[in-house]
Amino acid sequence: MTPQRADAEVAVELRGITKRFPGTLANDAVDLTVRRGEIHALMGENGAGKSTLMSVLYGMERPDAGEIRIDGRTVTFADPGAAMAAGLGMVHQSFKLFDSLTVAENVVFAAEPRRFGLVDRAAARRRVRELAAEHGLAVDPDARVGDLPVGLRQRVEILKLLHRGARTLILDEPTAVLTPAEADALFTVLKSLTAQGRTVILVTHKLREVLEGSDNVTVLRDGRVVARLRTAETTADEIAAAMTGRAVELDRVHAPGTPGDVVLDVEDLTTDAVREVGLTVRAGEIVGIAGVAGNGQSELIEALAGLRRVTAGRVTLRGRDITHASATERRARGLAYVPEDRHAVGTAPAASVADNLAMGHHRRSLSSHGLLPPAAVRAHARRLVERFGVKAATPEVPASALSGGNLQKLLIGRELAHEAPLLLVEQPTRGVDIGAIQNIHDELIAYRDAGHAVLLVSAELSEIRGLADRVLVMYEGRVTATYPKDGADERTLGLAMAGGAAPVEVGD
Repeated sequence: MTPQRADAEVAVELRGITKRFPGTLANDAVDLTVRRGEIHALMGENGAGKSTLMSVLYGMERPDAGEIRIDGRTVTFADPGAAMAAGLGMVHQSFKLFDSLTVAENVVFAAEPRRFGLVDRAAARRRVRELAAEHGLAVDPDARVGDLPVGLRQRVEILKLLHRGARTLILDEPTAVLTPAEADALFTVLKSLTAQGRTVILVTHKLREVLEGSDNVTVLRDGRVVARLRTAETTADEIAAAMTGRAVELDRVHAPGTPGDVVLDVEDLTTDAVREVGLTVRAGEIVGIAGVAGNGQSELIEALAGLRRVTAGRVTLRGRDITHASATERRARGLAYVPEDRHAVGTAPAASVADNLAMGHHRRSLSSHGLLPPAAVRAHARRLVERFGVKAATPEVPASALSGGNLQKLLIGRELAHEAPLLLVEQPTRGVDIGAIQNIHDELIAYRDAGHAVLLVSAELSEIRGLADRVLVMYEGRVTATYPKDGADERTLGLAMAGGAAPVEVGD
């Protein structure tokens, strides 16, 4: 590191950062100034260059041009270890934790307190308790990380950085896997950290969180800075327009559909986490399921998709009993599925974008005499990449090379392309940018209006309210309330999600 002019106000400064990949200019002379003690939001659509810029800052990528300055000093980071030594810390979308170890063991890993040359476990637990109490990050030091919900795992990641003395925290899509309540709790913690003089760089798509929780906003589009805004002086519409280059209609509530015949009929379905659930979904209808994470929504969808064993009850699809059918049999009978976990369940990361887009119904729609013609697979991929705006250098790149939002667009596009009578979809726009959210919503409505049935699970109440014709609420593994579209306001749903409202039943 070469000492330069000190600036007491600026924590991080990037000047003229340029980064190229084959066929892509990811960052084009980007300038970013982040002041000490602020929450600075970095926004942009999928592929705008946000993650690349943060990878450069954190030493995971070397810039082709430009300068990084930390606390007024020009620095060059060969790897993330050098960035951490300079006071930076990063929480990635996919947490870097050991599930089999305790909270304390994860927090101090590779930076353990020692006594007589041995790891001092008591000191480690004490250190975690002190950090947790100081920063409002309540978590049990002796809890096994694999047993913790997502919100608490994220706290462990933040504690890891604080234990290592991080002064600037980079959070990449930190609320993509959190419930609204967990997201609110996270922002309380972040504001406490900045009040103590630490700095937060927040990479996110979520306008509400940016407007409520940040101090300044920098917007990237196509690798360039297109807007620098003070949060208190801007609006959601202005940020959205800067991100997309056009006016975007936010929080749109779509007109109701015209329900037809019953496509999915569920009677008293019971699994290890779901109890006596009954519901129907009709052709030309979107039924939304709302609930705080952990109340059985994901387990219900897994059971309907054939990924979880049903212990009691009955499931029929277009009048045919599929209660104990395999996942393959269900797809053959007319079921499409967008899972919550797009990495482990929804896609094959090592396979190409084209191969991922062909999966699922390839035997029926793309095969010829039992073979998959490469030209047909590529043509199919090009159509869906264009239709859903998947940003990939070529259809031959592995799916693992895509950002989380682009992987989600791939998954949505693949499942909608099959025109299945029933679509099960969980968290359809998680980690997806504003323009793509609008496109996905329009596609789901068009799918419904074409006569298909959709069962939707989302942690975003605005998404549920905007898309669903009926809303079911799950609490402790049961469907406890059902509301028509015009009766599903946020207050009513929130009370029901907390178990505090009497069921309101409406007809199927």
